[in-house]
Amino acid sequence: MSTALLLAESQPDTRGFLERHLRNDGFQVVEGEARPDLVLLGDSGALEECRARHGDVPVIVLGGPESDTVDRVRALDRGCDDFLAKPFDYEELLARIRAVLRRTSPTGHETLRAGPVVADRATRCVTVDGVPVALASKEYELLLKLMTDPTRVFTKEQLLRDVWGFRSLGRTRTLDSHASRLRRKLSAAAPGAFVVNVWGVGYRLLDG
Repeated sequence: MSTALLLAESQPDTRGFLERHLRNDGFQVVEGEARPDLVLLGDSGALEECRARHGDVPVIVLGGPESDTVDRVRALDRGCDDFLAKPFDYEELLARIRAVLRRTSPTGHETLRAGPVVADRATRCVTVDGVPVALASKEYELLLKLMTDPTRVFTKEQLLRDVWGFRSLGRTRTLDSHASRLRRKLSAAAPGAFVVNVWGVGYRLLDG
């Protein structure tokens, strides 16, 4: 079964170009009523509306030609999975699509457990003491990374590289804002210390 891509791009030339090549590469380009496996979004300002409509589906934002690092960081802060500014090379976009799908589409029915937290990778369902917790895409990926070694302190550099693909720490608040939201959601489901901030170093999921 082919991967369903929703192409939310308003520029006719770009849309036609992408639609033709993506179909040639085996993707199914769907309309807004369908449930997509990934969204290509031409306006980062519409990210919240996209999330409200399609849930935690992976999103790649296609920024305008004037986009800079600040625009990229802000889009990632809002919860997109990747950002690519126009004009872009189609082969690079294709590689990014496949990379995002690899990260967000687990193979097999694997369940991760860390204390009271359980994540079913096949269904992307997360529970804490049996209580379901709804997470945005990057919150979920951050949780999975922390669950690989729940009491280990992952540095900010490690998390930004492995979850967001950042090459350097810079001055972004992306990690801190996502960690705060993840902590709040887990703690609302059950009492306990989750996503512990180790000052000056990084984060761990559970107290040792």
